[in-house]
Amino acid sequence: MADTTEDTTAVSPRAERKAAKLAKEIRAFGKEHGGVEGQLAHIGQAGTRIVLVGEDGGWGDLVAPTHAIARQAAEKAELTLHDEFDGEFAAKVVTGPYEWTRMAGIQLGGAANA
Repeated sequence: MADTTEDTTAVSPRAERKAAKLAKEIRAFGKEHGGVEGQLAHIGQAGTRIVLVGEDGGWGDLVAPTHAIARQAAEKAELTLHDEFDGEFAAKVVTGPYEWTRMAGIQLGGAANA
């Protein structure tokens, strides 16, 4: 008997638009930072964080409402994805005085950076 099952997974137009918008932002980040790599991190009900690291060490993130939309955006933007945020990938991130004083302020109970 022939297999008559079809892939009925429909992608909503809203999800398509969101993925396209995120892909555009990923490409813009990459253009600004000489290229970009990323990692997808599940953040619970809030969705999936798309962590971006530029070739120049600049970094940022975007949040997609679902993992599927995050993955679709990464594919549309041709983003190289890493399974983990560790090792050589994490070492590409460049931090400056703002990040260091902000981290120290949070951990030591100091004043927040304005």
